[in-house]
Amino acid sequence: MAGTDRQRTLIAEGPAIILVEPQLPENIGMVARAMANFGLAELRLVKPREEFPNDKARSAASRADHIIDAAQVFDDLPSAIKDLQFVYATTARERDAFKQVRGPVEAGQTLRQRFNKGEKTGILFGRERIGLNNDEVSLADELVTFPVNPAFSSLNIAQAVLLMSYEWMKSGLEKHTDTAFRGPELEPAPKEQLQGFFNHLEDALQARGYFRPMARKEIMVNNLRGVLTRPGFSDSELKLLRGVLVSLDYFSPKTPRGSGAPEGRKRQKVPSEKKARQPETGDSSSDE
Repeated sequence: MAGTDRQRTLIAEGPAIILVEPQLPENIGMVARAMANFGLAELRLVKPREEFPNDKARSAASRADHIIDAAQVFDDLPSAIKDLQFVYATTARERDAFKQVRGPVEAGQTLRQRFNKGEKTGILFGRERIGLNNDEVSLADELVTFPVNPAFSSLNIAQAVLLMSYEWMKSGLEKHTDTAFRGPELEPAPKEQLQGFFNHLEDALQARGYFRPMARKEIMVNNLRGVLTRPGFSDSELKLLRGVLVSLDYFSPKTPRGSGAPEGRKRQKVPSEKKARQPETGDSSSDE
């Protein structure tokens, strides 16, 4: 899903992401990309298997170069977290440790609260195959685990970072329903416009023999109204639908069921049997 905009100010704040002995540079790059997506910028690597910086990592980062360039490499975990005041360790399995275990939502909110107080925080992620060992977990203040399928609980490291990065970003929204952009604000159309549309539709269908048998016309009309009467039809939406009906007015009123006007026949607008009842306002076409 493309969406990189170089004209916008880059968000770069929040907890440090600490990868312990990452094996594949491609995974480091994908972690950097996930961080950049959700406004994190500080990447710390503890004894990566391959030399870093790395072209493979940069390629996988998909232009998150600011994270790759600023990443710090450490020889051991205590050195990587020594300046932090609060650290979470992620784990997929239960640990024999006297530590609080949080879900990602609660952890994201806690990190935001500590960030707002000026604290430096971090999140530990373990090796691709075996995660964090118990000694490494013991260095964290609390644990984070994800609600996943217990029969298939292993996450790719970039996926795990993505989940925590998302919760971090979400914790900073004014409302959890906020989105990056919104659809247009549409005001409901007045009932007069809706009634005019119904009348127009009924006339167009009547001219094309839609109501068969005629004894069921009233039921069919009521069913159509039931389908089309929903809260919130805007004036512009009704104009769009009326425009569709206007275009139908120029097709073969004497040949029902959509068989089309005979070749060479001049298209003429369908004469309305109920024109007197249609309101003058709300006509969407400039052709009339």
